[in-house]
Amino acid sequence: MIKTSALSVLAIALLLAVACGGKEDVEVAGIPETDHMVAQATIVAYYIDAALRAGMTEQQINVTLGHIASNTVIDEFWVSDERGRIDYTNVPGLAFEFPTDPDSGVQAAPFANLLLGGETVVVQDPQYRDADGALFQYVGVAGVDQPRVVQVGFDRRQ
Repeated sequence: MIKTSALSVLAIALLLAVACGGKEDVEVAGIPETDHMVAQATIVAYYIDAALRAGMTEQQINVTLGHIASNTVIDEFWVSDERGRIDYTNVPGLAFEFPTDPDSGVQAAPFANLLLGGETVVVQDPQYRDADGALFQYVGVAGVDQPRVVQVGFDRRQ
């Protein structure tokens, strides 16, 4: 018998995959793409909470995020702990940490406000990443289970 929490995880993962659509343009009925990105990040925040409650491992969560990224418009997921360290991502092997100072001057600095409780949503215009110079757009929301950054990213070079 499947536990209720496991059913919640499956339902949220399905909702996330459906809400993220295919690799075509995301704008629907005149709704700005960044609104869709906020919704996607919010669904991921609830997915992480449900997955952890269901006892999923870091590897299982990362595999799920990888499947979603491979089959939807989302290119990257970055989910931190309360210190900004990445717990969950579909991009293995890239060492990254969110800054905890929103005034640090680095590209990811505005997302520190999600850790500090100053913001619940951060929408960033497309810009070149500090890590590799790739043009990306990121949107993040605060975690629902603990202070954390839950971020989705789109490669704007495509």
